[in-house]
Amino acid sequence: MLMCLVYHGKEVGAVQAVILAAGLGSRMGLARTGYPKGLLRVAGRELLLRHLILLSHRGIREFVLVVNPRNRRLFEEFLSRHPDYRVVLVDNPHPERGNGYSLWCAREAVRGPFVLTMSDHLYEEDFVERALAGRGLIMDRQGRYIDPEEATKVRVAAGRVREIGKDLSDYHGFDTGFFVLDPEIFAVAGEVVRRNPGEVTLSEIVREAELTVTEVSGLFWTDVDTPEDLGRAGRALVRASVKGAGDGWISRLLNRRLSTAISPYLCERLSPNQATVLSFFLGLLAALLAWFNASLGAVLYQIHSVLDGVDGEIARAALKRSRFGGLLDSVLDRYVDFVFLSVLLLRLRPEGFELAVALLALLGTVMVSYVTERFKGAYGRDAYAVFPVLHYFPGKRDERIFLIFFFCVMGWTRELFPVLALLTQGKIAFTLAVFWHGRTGLEAENQGQPALKG
Repeated sequence: MLMCLVYHGKEVGAVQAVILAAGLGSRMGLARTGYPKGLLRVAGRELLLRHLILLSHRGIREFVLVVNPRNRRLFEEFLSRHPDYRVVLVDNPHPERGNGYSLWCAREAVRGPFVLTMSDHLYEEDFVERALAGRGLIMDRQGRYIDPEEATKVRVAAGRVREIGKDLSDYHGFDTGFFVLDPEIFAVAGEVVRRNPGEVTLSEIVREAELTVTEVSGLFWTDVDTPEDLGRAGRALVRASVKGAGDGWISRLLNRRLSTAISPYLCERLSPNQATVLSFFLGLLAALLAWFNASLGAVLYQIHSVLDGVDGEIARAALKRSRFGGLLDSVLDRYVDFVFLSVLLLRLRPEGFELAVALLALLGTVMVSYVTERFKGAYGRDAYAVFPVLHYFPGKRDERIFLIFFFCVMGWTRELFPVLALLTQGKIAFTLAVFWHGRTGLEAENQGQPALKG
């Protein structure tokens, strides 16, 4: 979808993005090396590439990158490895004059409304989507992921900037470094540049222009000023990328706490699909071990359950999500569950009614996931996001694996299958009942769309 903005009641067409990347990086220790902050990596991606990916996915097709002439060659080399993005490089011949002067340097390359951001800032996808729907300065009232002492504060009156700066004691929120502007800002920037022969900050221009303020609060954003910020930003980004709409109780209370501690270290080393395959083989190894020792196999199976969340966390944090990756993860999970329970079943060698109950448990384990996946295929939405009440009945994969782990460690393998059969079949019945109850609203939302058949 092509990103458009509306100004004064009319659509103004495709939007450019201006990214300021001419900073000296003094606090990062880069001033002597000339290496730009925008090319530093966080969670497996360069900061600049994150901007290009996030904004291009929302329809922005042209970027204006303001750089220090000293490191222009590094940016050219980087962009040559990413030829899909249309980027115009603009030199700031006086980077010591600040980010306000960098904005002024971009005036010749901008043709209409544009997005402005800083190359050393980091945003999650939801933040960018909501910010693009706003105007002027994007402000966050909460500042959950930043150091308030270091952040630029904003005081607002009648929906516009009245004061901005790091030393404000009375303020309404924080400047996120993300702006949605029109070219009129350059007239204000020109006046500030002409009367100030020294450093020109973006805050001065924003204050002078009395920009409109749009609030986007509570979502992840931060800036990277010091080496310590790099590590913190990666860990915070992984945590923020976990929305948890489909997580069960065990994931929320245990698994995610462990996986989000691991994922930041794997973002630079593994792709999401590699993490999926690694978790798959760990699950098969757990099944093999369970043939010889059910307790030890179950322990490894629970570890597999923890690591099963890593691939999704890497995909979201590193902006490497793909439809195939989600499909692969879902298919391989079904194989692991089937193989592990089949091994336990073969060890027990049940007969008659006991065998029927065990097979019902095996079928239910597959069907719980199939029902919600089929809902997503039919309606294009996550069942747990549409119907949060589904969380109240346990039986999701993380909860089933923990149940299997607990029963095996306690030596109750034979008792596991009747409990698992009741749990899974109950979960399926409850889920279908919820879908049936909400079917009228769902069908109304999808009215006019062709019916989907599986």
